[in-house]
Amino acid sequence: MTIVQGAAGLVLAGMALCGAAQAQSQGSPGNSPTLDAVRARGELICGVAGTVAGFSLPDSRGVMRGLDADSCRAVAAAALGDATKIKWVSLTSANRFTALQSGEVDVLFRQATITLGRVANLGFEFAGVNFYDGTAFLTKTAAGMKSAKSLDGATVCMPLGTSTELAVADYFRAQNMRLNPIKMEDQVELQRSFVNGRCDAYATDTSALAAFRFQQGDRRSDYTLLPEVISKEPLAGVVRKGDEKWLDLVRWSHYAMLTAEELGVTSTNVDEHLQSTVPDVRRLLGVEGDLGKALGVDNRWAYNIVKQVGNFAEVWDRDIGPLNVPRSVNNLWNKGGLQYPPPMR
Repeated sequence: MTIVQGAAGLVLAGMALCGAAQAQSQGSPGNSPTLDAVRARGELICGVAGTVAGFSLPDSRGVMRGLDADSCRAVAAAALGDATKIKWVSLTSANRFTALQSGEVDVLFRQATITLGRVANLGFEFAGVNFYDGTAFLTKTAAGMKSAKSLDGATVCMPLGTSTELAVADYFRAQNMRLNPIKMEDQVELQRSFVNGRCDAYATDTSALAAFRFQQGDRRSDYTLLPEVISKEPLAGVVRKGDEKWLDLVRWSHYAMLTAEELGVTSTNVDEHLQSTVPDVRRLLGVEGDLGKALGVDNRWAYNIVKQVGNFAEVWDRDIGPLNVPRSVNNLWNKGGLQYPPPMR
């Protein structure tokens, strides 16, 4: 896998502004420079973490697995008709945005939180939320902590260059507690520091903590996830500003998986649904209408996503299910969750 090195914040901001302006000059409402580039090379270049179980982590055969990985596959299926045509680029939390803005990747699916600053200052657009998350704390079970309010004066390990830093600082400040932070760019080293006792708690997104604990195998019970979730972290795919048609395709690739779940269309029954008389199903699968044409791709773009990747429930069960993370707010809107796909018509 390719590892892209990070850059200083000021350089990133400058590149973002220049890159956004360049994309604006190249793009137009009717075409997508990014989609054209993807088609020309015959593969999607997708930025992921490559180290997080449940989101993006190679399996024993070297195949990238996880929710973020499958989100990339959905875009590849929509853009190229083939979910396997992907070049994976493994990125850290510190260099991920630099890689996107410089054009090293076409899209970023790396547990990136939507924030006003990232949209307004860094020249990015966020697609549909593929995971509603929040910052939490993991501690050693032997420490006997039951609440984050027990962390006054604690040393807390956290990833550098993420929204976790501000969320933890704000929480400790609001609770009038003392914080001793240890920030690291290298996630493996960060986790090793926590395991070896350099810090009292490990703070990051709840999903990442659950993934880390899951990877401990028989020693999972050695770690306790404290109950407080101290921030909102809507995680989504990220693209550069200035290419609205590409943003549309990335966003609606996620909505297609949600809509398929809503309509009961799965990877195993999608071919049967090609004969459906339900208008919403027929439009989703490209049997009628020109939704694909409107996005600049084949009208069977969503069929390709569902057939090759699955609907959102299938993706969730395959990738997040083993982590024992409740679907909760990530359920469909009609099942008490926040996942609400706009009408596909």
